[in-house]
Amino acid sequence: MTEIFFYQLERSRLEEALPSLLEKTLAKGWRALVKADTPEALEALDEALWTYRDESFLPHGTSGAEEPVLLSLSDEAPNGAAAAFLTPGTEMDAEAMKGFERCVLLFDQAGTADARERWKALKAEGFDVTYWRQDARGRWEKAG
Repeated sequence: MTEIFFYQLERSRLEEALPSLLEKTLAKGWRALVKADTPEALEALDEALWTYRDESFLPHGTSGAEEPVLLSLSDEAPNGAAAAFLTPGTEMDAEAMKGFERCVLLFDQAGTADARERWKALKAEGFDVTYWRQDARGRWEKAG
């Protein structure tokens, strides 16, 4: 069954948190799908992943099957992604989530109520759900 991880963005913005999560995903030998909600958000993520750190490169793009990290507006993962990252404002139905090893739902303060409802619904469908939050130093810790 697909693992569902809820990551609450409390101490950092999406553009700061997402690159390290993607690096961990690639280190596992997995490919990733990152879903954005608008073309503008997709463009902002693309820019952020190119510029987040001078000393490293995170291979990504929007063109399709050859991308280790595919940025998209769609649920489809022609790159064979094992992990899907749903950025704030995006959704994916439970059936589509079953096509991934792991789905990471990132949410900010404004999305807390929606995240709670999604947690309940996904748990009721039998998914293994886990909540992650940032500690005082910004590191992720499993909280539930």
